[in-house]
Amino acid sequence: MARNVVIYLVMHQPRRLRLPALSLTEATSAREMAERLFDDDMNAYYVQKVARTSYRPTLTRLRDLVQNQGLRLGIGISWSLIWQLERWAPDVLDLLAMLVDEAGVELVGVEPYHSFLPYLDIKRFQRRMTWMSQHIQRRFGQPVQVTDTTEMMMNQEIYWALDKLGFRAAFVDGRPQVLKGRPASGVFWGGGSLRLLVRHVPLSDDVGYRFTDRHWDAYPLMASIYAGWIKNTPDRLVVLGWDFETFGEHHRVESGIFEFLDHLPRELAQAGVATHTPSEALDLFEPTERIDLPVESSTWAGVGDVSFFLGNPVQQHIFRLMHHAYHLAVVSGETELIDLALWLLQSDHLHLIQWYGRTGPEAEVSAYFTPKEWWPLGADGIVAQMAQVYHHYVAKVADRLQERVSLGSVVGDR
Repeated sequence: MARNVVIYLVMHQPRRLRLPALSLTEATSAREMAERLFDDDMNAYYVQKVARTSYRPTLTRLRDLVQNQGLRLGIGISWSLIWQLERWAPDVLDLLAMLVDEAGVELVGVEPYHSFLPYLDIKRFQRRMTWMSQHIQRRFGQPVQVTDTTEMMMNQEIYWALDKLGFRAAFVDGRPQVLKGRPASGVFWGGGSLRLLVRHVPLSDDVGYRFTDRHWDAYPLMASIYAGWIKNTPDRLVVLGWDFETFGEHHRVESGIFEFLDHLPRELAQAGVATHTPSEALDLFEPTERIDLPVESSTWAGVGDVSFFLGNPVQQHIFRLMHHAYHLAVVSGETELIDLALWLLQSDHLHLIQWYGRTGPEAEVSAYFTPKEWWPLGADGIVAQMAQVYHHYVAKVADRLQERVSLGSVVGDR
């Protein structure tokens, strides 16, 4: 029976695109380009909304649970969200800072833009993960020992890239193609020094997805029942991973999700299950087995691969445009253009059109996250205008390169 659990929550919001797309012809600076590429009025609305429904009440509750019930956990936050909170809800960062000052809370380093950068440029991915680690330590005063990637994306090259950076461990989703019959959760070895904290998929999804499903035979889920399920798993250590927004946004206050969270630490303790930060779990448990990671990426989205992001033709089309936008920016050598290209690489842009031409639960999840402001364009209009955003960006960068040809100043990334 399991006597130990790691709870990991990841905070993220994308920088949503401006649709319909605006021409960049008149934009003379990277800042003006950004104003036309991204709808920051809409982004401010969504960040402030989620801050109200989820971030503020959950961070406040977690601090109380850490102080008064001995809860220990890990929290990750993307640079994408930090950037937006600084502008539109800075008090949330203050609440997070107060929480991570507690001894029982560990900050997990997250891929800064929640992007597909590892697919396009593994070296820049390494540099950005190093930058992320340094930024987190400067801002919150806590060194990053454990890391997470975009949607727990993991494969051979990502594993070894992180291993070479010196992180102690990374999270990976416990999918069949990863575990291949091994225990559903725990600490595993990937071949190098980097350990793998494997998320327990069924137990995580019981809260992340099924909590408000009235057709689920366990509805309504009580914290006492859930603690019993954790205790009765055969693994030494259970790793739970949830979107932070599960609490108050994905599952609203009237669902009882906050009452569930309030009671969970006490029910775990009564069941004889101890909570740990990710690093504490690494101190307590040596890897049980080695995992031979797949060549193709596993993720925690959909069926556990990248098909949730690249499974339909329009997603594949946008992904090709991401390649062109990023590589042309790199050729320009302009830091600000590369930064814009990284924002354009966010996995969310692909996530938000997964529903195109599809039905079923995954399409419903994707459609739920698609901004309501886009739907008047219609399905075809949304994907056409999204593609146009990338075409406008590529055309603008190409024009800037053309203007510099006579000066002989076109350089590559150094």
